[in-house]
Amino acid sequence: MAFTLKIDHKTMAMSAIALTSGLAVYSTYKYYSLRRQKHKENVYESEKYLSEYLVFHYGSRQDLLPYSFGPHDSLDFPKKCADICMKNFTKKAGIPSRALDIGCAVGRSAFEMTKLFDEVIGIDYSQSFINACNQLKSKGKLSYSVVTGGDLRLPLEAVIDPSLQGDACNLSPNLGQFGCVLAANLVCRLHSPVDFLNRLASLVATDGVLVITSPYTFLPEFTPKDKWIGGFKDPDGREISCFDGLKQILAPAFELESDEDMPFFIRETARKNQWTVAHVTVWRRKS
Repeated sequence: MAFTLKIDHKTMAMSAIALTSGLAVYSTYKYYSLRRQKHKENVYESEKYLSEYLVFHYGSRQDLLPYSFGPHDSLDFPKKCADICMKNFTKKAGIPSRALDIGCAVGRSAFEMTKLFDEVIGIDYSQSFINACNQLKSKGKLSYSVVTGGDLRLPLEAVIDPSLQGDACNLSPNLGQFGCVLAANLVCRLHSPVDFLNRLASLVATDGVLVITSPYTFLPEFTPKDKWIGGFKDPDGREISCFDGLKQILAPAFELESDEDMPFFIRETARKNQWTVAHVTVWRRKS
């Protein structure tokens, strides 16, 4: 059963049907659990990952990187993803003013995109992430803590801009088409990324925008090697990059408009962190 949440940031009204503007988030945890049978436990359901993603999405710069040195240009990655989506989308007749954030985690990009889009839907396979979105949606804030070292923790609070909040209602699971789809750091964590990438043509409306970010960290525990889209040599010994795979799969339906490298920073403890560079590709749906 999908768990659905919708935020209407304009009317702030409760409804039993889909409203004309807002945000919805779904949990697809059970579906992905069945697809990833090699995993006895979804690692993204742990308290460790939840707190790390909450600070990644909502932590202040001081919370994330409290030093005068370090990769400060790597902060605010979820907001930057939303900004790229909004920059490349133009409201015009024939293109739905709807955005889909697939792999929305704890929701920062989805919340941000309600500034432009009439409707935003977020989907994630972590129930704990969706629960966090639910509380942020309904209460505007969520208390959590992050590890400073050993058993010591720093209490923090995630806060949503009141202009991006609203009330809950049910939304039909029939997703329809979107003027913008965001898949941030998702492709290399899917059981079958080719199936997902092939599905995108039916989700993005003609002239709509698709934004994919990925560090291309394919791992056998998430994606069987025979389903990787790149990071290997073909039978002729030619190296196939993940970007090569993306272009080959998406080319029939999408035109590549731009690509760039964008770093992001994930805080683990006060002194141990992850610095990663995602490849950001922006695509336009062909006629």
